[in-house]
Amino acid sequence: MPLTLAQWSQTSELPALEARMLLAHVLQVTPAWVIAHDEVTLDEMLKHRFDALATRRRRGEPMAYLVGEKEFWGMTFRVTPDVLIPRPDTETLVETALRYLPAEREARVLDLGTGSGAVAIAMACERPHARFWATDVSAAALRLAEENAMRLLQQDASRIAWCLSDWFAAFPEPQQASEQFSVIVSNPPYIAQADTHLDEGDVRFEPRGALVGGALGWEALQTIARQAPSYLQPGGVLLMEHGYDQSDVVKALLREAGFTQCETVCDLAGVPRVTLGGMNSL
Repeated sequence: MPLTLAQWSQTSELPALEARMLLAHVLQVTPAWVIAHDEVTLDEMLKHRFDALATRRRRGEPMAYLVGEKEFWGMTFRVTPDVLIPRPDTETLVETALRYLPAEREARVLDLGTGSGAVAIAMACERPHARFWATDVSAAALRLAEENAMRLLQQDASRIAWCLSDWFAAFPEPQQASEQFSVIVSNPPYIAQADTHLDEGDVRFEPRGALVGGALGWEALQTIARQAPSYLQPGGVLLMEHGYDQSDVVKALLREAGFTQCETVCDLAGVPRVTLGGMNSL
């Protein structure tokens, strides 16, 4: 017996909002349309498709991967299991970095470990005179990031250069100031290898290489802090996102690498989220 949209939602064993999101995604309509047309019936093929998605969701697969998109900085980014799902917490990294990029001034910005491209693209939207370089070790992630840039930035997408690189590996050490960066940002892997949170929630389905920062969790943060000074202009700033309990470690790593005026910024929940340091003076 054919089911209506309303009946399928009730029998899917999913929260109503998630059921509507899946219906809207497959039918290529808005969730509001689903609410207004809940008497529409599903044919058998569509029902099987929806049932398969509901099963995956009940097993814990993130909604962002099921519908293939996630909102960040007021924009909709395409996401796949090749990249981390952009999170509201990371908007703190963007907001803080923008403080060091005057809107009318030209600047060179490097985003290390770009994933879906969310950070670089959000910053490019806000700073039209800046040029950006964004790296990742995953070619699949870079292809997705470039696709997001083409769709969201359109003609401005050319202001971002996408580089396959393990942190700074693809960049020769600058020989002059014009080759250095004003700002370097990164949301690197920062979870310890044995952290039990890796077996919980959405992160079970996300790429481990983008989550695990080594045995202690902060090895990637250390690598970036040590190498960044060679690539920053005098007065340049390095900003890194990190775990809720890592701000003191990151400050120590930055100071050890020669950074000054180190500072930690909390996210909207009051959790220490981004730590930064400047070369010479900020």
